Amino acid sequence: MQTDRLILRPWQESDAESLYRYASDPDIGPIAGWPPHTSVGNSLEIIRTVFAAPEVYAVVLKNINEPVGSCGIMFSNSLHSADMTQDEAEIGYWIGKPYWGQGLIPEAVEALLSRCFNELGLDAVWCGHYDGNVKSKRVIEKCGFKYHHTNHETVSPLGDKRTEHFYRMTKDDYKISIRSSNLSEIIEIK
Repeated sequence: MQTDRLILRPWQESDAESLYRYASDPDIGPIAGWPPHTSVGNSLEIIRTVFAAPEVYAVVLKNINEPVGSCGIMFSNSLHSADMTQDEAEIGYWIGKPYWGQGLIPEAVEALLSRCFNELGLDAVWCGHYDGNVKSKRVIEKCGFKYHHTNHETVSPLGDKRTEHFYRMTKDDYKISIRSSNLSEIIEIK
């Protein structure tokens, strides 16, 4: 998949050094519930296991042709946080700290939403964030997800208990957001 600034492609073993560069930052993983990567070898193992799952993508910045983050679509039969049905999925993402605040993850999420609704035929897509992850909350809201519920005392992959907030977008919500964004583009042109 491609957007204006990004290529979303499967992870490759040759991406291990780039992955380690960003995923070793202690400000990245723990707020999303996973430990910082400890070595290039650790990142390579993540590429071979976790990132080898279907619909997991390296977020590659076109102008440097390097992965700077990851995003993916998780289904009801895979590792996910949301309580969802067969016709639903959850979107997850992260990006390296040097790229925070540039709108890159919302751009990637928009591409994933298009895939979910237009190609995979899903009925709804979930997204969540742990309490305190304000940047992730902003992405979720910017992309048009609607707040659904909060789970308290959720055990994270790090083994600690956290509060997790969930948001949902239905296929109808998506169609409305696409129509309104197309309308706003038309209005801006005139």
